[in-house]
Amino acid sequence: MSQKIIGHGTWYDMMAQRIIEREKQLNRDLSNIKTEMGLGASGFPHIGSLGDAARSYAITLALREMGFNSELIAFCDDKDGLRKVPHGLPKSLNKYLGFPVSSIPDPFGCHDSYGQHMSSLLLESLDECQIEYTSMSASQAYKTGILTKEIRTILLNARRVGEIVKEEVEQDRYMEVLPYFPICEQCGRIYTTKAFEFDPKTNKVSYLCEGLEIRGKKIQGCNHAGQVDITSGKGKLSWKGEFAARWKALDIRFEAFGKDIADSVRINDRICKEILNFEPPSHAQYEMFLDKGGKKISKSAGNVFTPQIWFKYGSPQSLLLLMLKRFTGTRSVGIADIPAYMNELDILEDIYFGKKKIALEKELEKLRGLYEYCWVMNPPETPGIHIPYNLLAFLAKMAPKESKDDFLLKKLRDYKYLQKNQIFDSEILRRIDYASHWSQNFDEIKESKVTLTQNDKKAITDLISSLEKCKDADKIQNTIFKIAKSNNIKPTIFFRLLYSILLGTTHGPRLGPYILTMGLQNVVNSLKRSIDNN
Repeated sequence: MSQKIIGHGTWYDMMAQRIIEREKQLNRDLSNIKTEMGLGASGFPHIGSLGDAARSYAITLALREMGFNSELIAFCDDKDGLRKVPHGLPKSLNKYLGFPVSSIPDPFGCHDSYGQHMSSLLLESLDECQIEYTSMSASQAYKTGILTKEIRTILLNARRVGEIVKEEVEQDRYMEVLPYFPICEQCGRIYTTKAFEFDPKTNKVSYLCEGLEIRGKKIQGCNHAGQVDITSGKGKLSWKGEFAARWKALDIRFEAFGKDIADSVRINDRICKEILNFEPPSHAQYEMFLDKGGKKISKSAGNVFTPQIWFKYGSPQSLLLLMLKRFTGTRSVGIADIPAYMNELDILEDIYFGKKKIALEKELEKLRGLYEYCWVMNPPETPGIHIPYNLLAFLAKMAPKESKDDFLLKKLRDYKYLQKNQIFDSEILRRIDYASHWSQNFDEIKESKVTLTQNDKKAITDLISSLEKCKDADKIQNTIFKIAKSNNIKPTIFFRLLYSILLGTTHGPRLGPYILTMGLQNVVNSLKRSIDNN
């Protein structure tokens, strides 16, 4: 008996069903089920930041597919204090360390503040991916009083908040100070203040601007003693409380979170439940994206891989594929992975339209569903023309500048990707644009994963040795023939194998000229990696 397929067969459909089952058990209103993603504004948003939105929006889409209204709240923490000047920005920003990012001038001069500039970059990438969201900022939420009731409740129960924090992470800080940061009236900094008393009659918090140590560096306070009204918007809750306040005030039912803030989420879940009397949202924990050196991709470090960089070389759908194909597990990702995701999206499209067969119904539905989520449930009506990314990049590099389009058109007709009288459509032009950018900036080939026999490995090893001595395209072509025959492999099969490794397809341009154009050493390195990966 076949197992019942939930929705579109993906993890997101199963998670949406679990959310609904839980909400029904809690007897909560189901008229609008809100998901949330946190939007940092202290540095350049990286692809992991977009992952928060993509995953939560996929849940929103799954809930809608089940017949429920759902919206994604993109909450921007623009009251966060600047802790470090991100790599690549002027050192003059050091004078604003400790200031809320919404009060720091935009160093690029195109937005009202530093925080607005940074958050707009991520919102623009959400728009590019056609992710629908309701944007909300911390400045807006605090100033308009959306969180006031929750702030009061948390401050009135500050002792219990401190006990929860100590029980969960053995931190004593909030046994001594309130979980609230006023903005100093005198110097304008936020994290340098220590709040020590709350008067519920006046809604005022008393504080002292003492200073703060960040990563071993002391940010001096101005020693001002003052008071701030929590309804004025001139302060914010600490993370150990703000999540909970947002969840209750905005009625959030799902929020994913990264492994790095698991402690904060656990604390906020308890504050939400024990102090605010609100069942916290359903959660799903994901792990972080790492750069190829194994370091966490960070907004403040020099290894930021932004959505804007991806969109230069690949489609929004290919980026969503990276985000949605797997929820758990740490992944290393770099620009060199973009061609592989573009090609993988083509394979998914072939599966979706039945051009590539999948035997197991459950696996078929999951892959079809993943394709639909990559297109935010608005997939094309017909499949496109799939031209391997590396082939397009090769042709773009070879094309004469004065007749690039004519050259590409002729070659793609010669290789049978286009019919005799067929011209470029908008999708092919878009792909050419991606590949052209790639060919202008990169030489190295990202090989495709191909299963090799011992005989295949032997033949490829022989080819590697021969390539290091070849400088002529015709000689390379003949060498491939000879190596195939000497290893008892049909030349056509060996050529297909090499095309599969280097281009991700079984055919393409003459390999001799292609190998020279892409660089002998690049090709040798690629072939070596194909052996090492088997």
